[in-house]
Parts: sequence; C-alpha cells; structure tokens
Amino acid sequence: MNQANVKVSFYLKKSEADAGGNCPVMAKLNIGKYSEAAFSVKMKVPQSRWASGRASGKSVAAKEINNKLDEIRAMALGIYTDLSAIRDGVTADEVKNQLLGMACGQETLLSYFRQFISNFEKRVGVNRTEGSLRAYRNACNHVERFLQWQYKLSDIPFTALDRSFIDKYDLYLRTERNLAPRTIINLTVQLKTVVGEAIADGIITTYPFTGYEAMRPKAEQKYLTAEELQRIMTTPLHRRTLYHTRDMFLFSCYTGIPYGDMRLLTKDNLSLAEDGTWWIKSARQKTKVEFEIPLLDLPLQILEKYRDSAPDDKLLPMYCNSTLNLYLKKIARICNINRPLVFHAGRHTYATEITLSHGVPLETVSKMLGHSRIETTEIYAKVTDDKISTDTRILNRKISERFSVVI
Repeated sequence: MNQANVKVSFYLKKSEADAGGNCPVMAKLNIGKYSEAAFSVKMKVPQSRWASGRASGKSVAAKEINNKLDEIRAMALGIYTDLSAIRDGVTADEVKNQLLGMACGQETLLSYFRQFISNFEKRVGVNRTEGSLRAYRNACNHVERFLQWQYKLSDIPFTALDRSFIDKYDLYLRTERNLAPRTIINLTVQLKTVVGEAIADGIITTYPFTGYEAMRPKAEQKYLTAEELQRIMTTPLHRRTLYHTRDMFLFSCYTGIPYGDMRLLTKDNLSLAEDGTWWIKSARQKTKVEFEIPLLDLPLQILEKYRDSAPDDKLLPMYCNSTLNLYLKKIARICNINRPLVFHAGRHTYATEITLSHGVPLETVSKMLGHSRIETTEIYAKVTDDKISTDTRILNRKISERFSVVI
C-alpha cells in the first residue's frame, strides 16, 4: 500500500472546549478504507482561529501550530513507510502507537539492542567477559547493516519482527556477507538472546524465530586421536617457537584448560595435596565456575620446563591466541594432520581422548572442565570407536562370567 492510501487530518474536539473557547486539536489517521485511529496532538486552538483543519491567520502562534501539525503528518507518513517496507497489513493503530511512543511501538530493535549492550558492559568482569561483549557489538553491527541494505532503514520497531525478517537476515548473512554457517549460528543466537530479553520485558509477545533453524555446518572432529597426539609429541619441529607452542598446547590437552584461563594462571593456582598430587585450582574466566584439576606427569614436566620464565608470577609464558593458532597450523602440517588445528582442540582432546576414553566418568570430567551443566560437557565429549570397542569387550567378559548357554 502506498502513501496515497494514507490520510492524516486534524480537527477540534469542541465538546471539551475550555472557558476561553480553546479546543483540543485531534489528529485522525486513516489507512485504506477500514483502518482508522484518532489521538490528541497536545495543543489547543480557539474555535474562532480554526478553519479547514488548520489554525487560521498569520500570527506567530498560528504558524507554530501549523508547523507542528505538518511535522506530525510527516512523521506519521514516515512511520507508515518504514513499517510497510517490512510487511503488509500495517494498521492505523500501529502507526499511532509508534508515533506516540505507546505500548508495543515504544521500542525499536537497534535502540533496544544498544541498551542491552550498555547493560552488558556493566557486567563485564563480574559474570560476563570482554569477548562476549565484542560478540554482541558485532552482532548489533550486522543487524544495522542488514536494515540499511534490505530496507534502507536506520531502525525498525520490534513489532515489525517476524519469521520473514529472520529468514531474510539469514539469507543476507549467507549470501551478501558470505559468512560461514557457524558464524551465522552465533549471530542469530545473539539476536535470539536480545529478542528473548524483549519478550521478558513485555515489549513483544510473538517469538519471531519460531520454526527457524540455521543451517548447521558439517560436524568436524575437534579432538586429536591418540595417534595424532603421539605424532605431535614426538615429531621434530626444529624451531624454538614451535616447540614452545607445542608445549602450551599439550598442557591444554592434558589439563583441559582453555587459552583464556591458561594465560591467567599464577603460582597461587598451584597446590600440593597431602597425597603428593599437584592440583590446579581456579575459576573459569568466562563463567566464574570453579574447577580443580589433578596434574598428570606431562603437564608437571611442562611446568618444570618453563618454571620462572613467565612474568608477573604467571605459571606459563603464553603467546597471544592468534599467534598460537598460526603456529599450530604449521605444526599440523609438519605432523601430517590434515585438518585445521586450533588451541581449543586441546580442551576437546582432554575431554574425549585423555579422560572419557580412559573411563573417567562424565560427571568427573564436567567438574574438572568447570562446567555448570553436564549437558555442556556432552558437547565436548565424543565416544571414540576404541572406547566403544574396549567397553564392549569388558561387557562381553562380564556377561560371559555371569551367564552361560548350551548351544
């Protein structure tokens, strides 16, 4: 529907004239034949100074009133144009609500998103991380660019969000921005979080993501097999920086501690139990959940190798994460590991190959990884074929000992 079908007119509410003959000015908005809404423009005009829907005369007061009425008309038409660019069936009440800042029209998507980010900033260092804050800022920027590209708008009301909007946003990220499926999942999850907050605040009642499912990338093996791990441990690397990177990575493989927590470890996180076992005790930087890990021989050897080589009482001398990942890719090529290798693979390797594959219960692994929910641990944990084979042999032996059959 174009603006020709939208009409904004003004009239006096003479039934509410005051003692001086001043009447409230009302606006009437018509969209098509059947959608109509009226509202006060918060001004009064003497009945004698009103003609043909405008203040009459050439006084300064009359000019100010008419300028205000023209501004209201232009705003109403602009709001209608914005809403109808996104979906059909825009009603007069929706335009009125948006214009007056009432009910569901009081919040727009980007303004609410930015306020969400502002509130998030205050929690960084308490129960949120700087990395998560950057992710939400990036997601907000993507939505802003999408609105400009798809609708030529700087913002939209929350009421305009529907499944069609979500599908168009997904397609935009996939085709115009050429983003990887996992990146698209992250961006849509962040938008879902903001929309969920808006629903909790009573701003919208309909969940626009209903039925939407982002295309998931082909599952990749994120952990190293025992054979791959052995290759990394024994293959000559010929460069000090690569050996250094390998050692930091192996420390993660044999403790499950991710980069963000490893770089913060100090000597205060190291403790000796009465039975002679060395432990690392700390809390996840990301979630503040505490974790305790008994150290195996290899990480103890790495700690001894790099003792007193890190500044500020840190346990380990760490490169930045991007440098580690760059060197790990070189290590992978040298060791003939034909898939991308990143530092976080160490955490997956610890969960899968080092602990669960050797019979450590899932609940214990969850505690050592610092997970607050065991479902999170299940994402890291993959049951390997060797583990299935071993467990099956054990099961077969137990059944044979307990049951027998004559064939």
